[in-house]
Amino acid sequence: MTRRGWSGSLGWAALAGVVAGGAGLAVAELFAAFLATGASPVFAGGAAVVDAVPGWLKDLAVAWFGTADKAVLLGTIGVVLAVGAALAGVLEVRRPPSGSLLLGAVGVVAAVVATLRPGATVLWALPSLLGIAVGMALLRAAAARLRAWAPGSAAPVTAGGPTAAARPGAPGRDLDRRRFLAVTGLSAAAAIIALAASRAVSAASRGVQAVRDAVRLPAPTAPAEPVPQGADLAAAAADGDVDLAPGDLDGLAPYITPNVEFYRIDTALRVPQVDPADWSLTVTGLVDEPFTLTWDELLALPMEEHHVTLACVSNEVGGDLIGNALWLGHPVRTLLERARPQAGADMVLSRSVDGFTAGTPLDVLLDPQRASLVAVGMNGEPLPAEHGFPARLVVPGLYGYVSATKWVTELKVTRFAADEGYWTPRGWSALGPIKLQSRIDVPRPGASRAAGTVVVAGVAWAQHTGISGVEVRADDGPWRPATLAETTGPDTWRQWWYAWDAEPGEHRLSVRATDTDGLVQTADEAPPAPDGATGHHTVTVSVA
Repeated sequence: MTRRGWSGSLGWAALAGVVAGGAGLAVAELFAAFLATGASPVFAGGAAVVDAVPGWLKDLAVAWFGTADKAVLLGTIGVVLAVGAALAGVLEVRRPPSGSLLLGAVGVVAAVVATLRPGATVLWALPSLLGIAVGMALLRAAAARLRAWAPGSAAPVTAGGPTAAARPGAPGRDLDRRRFLAVTGLSAAAAIIALAASRAVSAASRGVQAVRDAVRLPAPTAPAEPVPQGADLAAAAADGDVDLAPGDLDGLAPYITPNVEFYRIDTALRVPQVDPADWSLTVTGLVDEPFTLTWDELLALPMEEHHVTLACVSNEVGGDLIGNALWLGHPVRTLLERARPQAGADMVLSRSVDGFTAGTPLDVLLDPQRASLVAVGMNGEPLPAEHGFPARLVVPGLYGYVSATKWVTELKVTRFAADEGYWTPRGWSALGPIKLQSRIDVPRPGASRAAGTVVVAGVAWAQHTGISGVEVRADDGPWRPATLAETTGPDTWRQWWYAWDAEPGEHRLSVRATDTDGLVQTADEAPPAPDGATGHHTVTVSVA
């Protein structure tokens, strides 16, 4: 056979593999939609990858892709699966049945991985096994027809050369070509139909958004203090309460972060869809009185409101993996006091419906001066699904990886010596107090400004301690005090601004903060791992 003819056969073989593999995957997704979304081979495999990666690689992914890290991971998995399926197609045509055996091996691995996920049963293997059986059957059928159609593709031979059906121009060759294209086309159509059906079944079976929309949260028995008029500088400038024009603050993060803009970093590749009717919270472990709360029982408890800023430990200096919101919930402290922790306990291991765990110091959760909540509301509405609906933990002053468990279902009172949170064995610190930090939002890096007075503004945070001062420096000049905005308390970030007398040229602006204990933000640079980034945030601007 000519090189050109064999190259064409390679392309058809690869296409057959991709189509057969895609059809099998679509069938698996359809069965998973009926059985359990966690049984999906793509999402189970992706979650296993997330669990397996070391902390430094996770940190690198967040630094590169931010909140798009999950989409990038799923896209990469898709590319790898497509390449593997194409290889299986080529192998099946050239050396049958090696290609279908390769698909089968992938399916078995996917089935095993699915059964090892938190909350899984042996039935979670079925979608992967059924899907791969379909994929193998379609690949074998397509490969057989391709071998008969394409001369040189491991075609059957006789003593006198290729069979009549394989000779170029033979009458049977057109029939074999049509059969191959028919099998491949029908497989592709089946894949599209199965995938569309799986999405429809998932949407119909979940329906959690409609349930969330119908939730009516109780009024707080202890409402939060109103946000001071001067806490949000942009609003204060618009009202004429500060000597700033609203345009001077374009790009400054608002004091209250809207839900749709609040950062999301977690290990869930697919947002868990939890029906409150099926949800419960169990307080167990080293306690004298373990108990379980239903959703209705939780909502019947006294609710408190608190403004709390949350931050991700993966946040780089100057990063945006931080947000401030008004949370509604019941104090964790009272739930733990009801359970009566035993002597020697020093940690609470909170568990999510997707298997994620976080280890939080028991004394922090029992601290009456700290507004640690089992939260059900965010900025005046039920928690969005991606932020933990129906319930999550909110703990001021600790990074989210040791405290902010979403879709929380269990509080296990235990010891640090006996249990570990999800990220601790992956190289992150067991304790995660949020570090003193500040950020310049205005002007943005690389911005151009006219000479004269330039407004520099941003946010600073020292959760559960509070900010007492912010200073700005141009180039290597002296530190100058900035003006602080109002705040609701020490558990939130604080806006600030500074009027800089800018001269022509390129300049580097730096910021540092001081907390209410007198601690000055360090200039020592450190990466997020293992317990949070440090250093001064700087931006370079051009002045003409």
